[in-house]
Amino acid sequence: MPLTDSPTQEPLAASLARQRPMAEAGPASETLARARRKKFFSYYRPYRGLLLADMACAVIVAAVTLLLPLCARYITKDVLGGAVPHALSHIYLMGALMLALVGVYTLCTLFIDFQGHMMGANMESDMRTELFDHLQKLSFGFYDGQRTGQLMTRITNDTFALAELCHHGPEDIITTCLTVVGVFIILLRVNVALTLIVFFFVPLMAAYALYFNRKMHRALRISKDRIGDINAQVEDSLAGIRVVKSFTNEDVERSKFGDANQRFVASRRDGYRSEAYFSGGLLAFIQLITLAVIIFGGVAIVHASLDLADLLTYLLCVSILTDPVQKLINFGRLYQEGMTGFARFMEIMEVAPDLHDAPDAHVLTQVRGQVEFRDVSFRYPGAHHAVMRDLSLTIQSGEYVALVGASGVGKTTLCSLIPRFYDVGAGAILLDGRDIRTVTVRSLRRQIGIVQQDVYLFAGTIADNLRYGRLDASMPEIIAAAKRAHAHDFIMALPNGYDTDIGQRGVKLSGGQKQRLCIARVFLKDPPIIIFDEATSALDNESERAVQDALETLANNRTTLVIAHRLSTIRNAQRIVVLADSGIAEEGTHAELLALQGVYANLYTMQPKI
Repeated sequence: MPLTDSPTQEPLAASLARQRPMAEAGPASETLARARRKKFFSYYRPYRGLLLADMACAVIVAAVTLLLPLCARYITKDVLGGAVPHALSHIYLMGALMLALVGVYTLCTLFIDFQGHMMGANMESDMRTELFDHLQKLSFGFYDGQRTGQLMTRITNDTFALAELCHHGPEDIITTCLTVVGVFIILLRVNVALTLIVFFFVPLMAAYALYFNRKMHRALRISKDRIGDINAQVEDSLAGIRVVKSFTNEDVERSKFGDANQRFVASRRDGYRSEAYFSGGLLAFIQLITLAVIIFGGVAIVHASLDLADLLTYLLCVSILTDPVQKLINFGRLYQEGMTGFARFMEIMEVAPDLHDAPDAHVLTQVRGQVEFRDVSFRYPGAHHAVMRDLSLTIQSGEYVALVGASGVGKTTLCSLIPRFYDVGAGAILLDGRDIRTVTVRSLRRQIGIVQQDVYLFAGTIADNLRYGRLDASMPEIIAAAKRAHAHDFIMALPNGYDTDIGQRGVKLSGGQKQRLCIARVFLKDPPIIIFDEATSALDNESERAVQDALETLANNRTTLVIAHRLSTIRNAQRIVVLADSGIAEEGTHAELLALQGVYANLYTMQPKI
């Protein structure tokens, strides 16, 4: 039974492809695309009223845009070009109408810009919240192969691009379609031949835009992956800044960041090139249309098939087409950025949690603490070899059991299976005779306290971190837990006592102090089962004694499983289980195992005695 402590990492794309629940081969790809479209539009549902108001304003804006040239045509052709009595009053009246239209246009534009953006921001918030909640549900098997910076990019950058698309997309489509159709109808009424010449350019523009849209999509997808690489590199370098400085390897980290940054710049170069061709080409088409109107309109005037007022109307309408084309350019960019971000967003959302509560799972209460491994086999997700095969081990209620063995034989893996951080591949783990898969994960983990070697403390105060063990704990309960963990004295020696800010990951505290805070946090939780994962291996002798005293106090009358690196710390264990590559090599008390002169005795004699 080969045992290892951690899985091998794999690239993000490969991990997501492996864990995605819906296969993308064959007909399933269309099903996936349909499901994604349905999911995208579902985010509009809570804001239907605001969306309809936004669309109504977009319709009004398009209508006003079309009415203004008609008003100008009325003045130039009917009033100035005809024998209309009281021409000045007609001009003033039409001017007042145009001024009112401009006022309505301005108000609707303000509504679109403010409320429309707020709708997009709210949708972005909903997506980000849903993605964060989903990430909370995923097991350790998912995070073993991921980089935090990449996941942060999907939560922040990708959802922001989505928000812009959700806001601008519908209104840009409506205003563009209405304006183009309206202009086409107006121009047809003025001169059919010249209108057909103008709209000869439309299919050419559409084909041109489609071609460069596809190129933009490919470039933007690569660019988003590259910015994720930058975030991952920054997160990695800054999280390990003390190691970087201790080895004076700032130049190495600068070089790694520079490489990631240059890859991003290269990807953006392709994207900006495609975007430049896209926008520049469409604007060139607009200029060609204007030239065509001037040239062929002039010819029509010469042949008396068009008058000057109609040519002015034509030029005004063609200038109106500039705005929809600009919106089309903007929509093309937003669509590619937004849908690329949405695809990356859905890649995470489609990763199904591999740990589920059974449909009939019940809440675990009144736990005695007997743990039994019954023919357990396990391998990490994506790994080729099994970590353990047919392992059987029983830990009695209230028993203090230590796991020892060389690094990499699977001590941490075995302990990670008890709270269902991973699920067994075969066999079962029983708690008080019940398969742990028949109870809810939350109720199971409430019964287990874990003190790890790599303590994680959150940025904030000591009181906040201790209260993490039980959110409703009162201050007297927090102080009592700290005293039992031998942490109260050093806490009170700090400048603000329990209100002292400890920095990111508790950087302002020593290793022993952080460990005792972690133990106090578990005291507050007060679980019947305790797991110590080499909690003292990295401490100095004085800190280890303080932590060891706290651990023994915590372990009293609880089922306790200790992963031990320093064997001198577990001499009082009721039972010591020695793990080797072949599985459980030996079991017994400290004295019994020394007398066997086997694996444990060899490990013990090789370590310095404290």
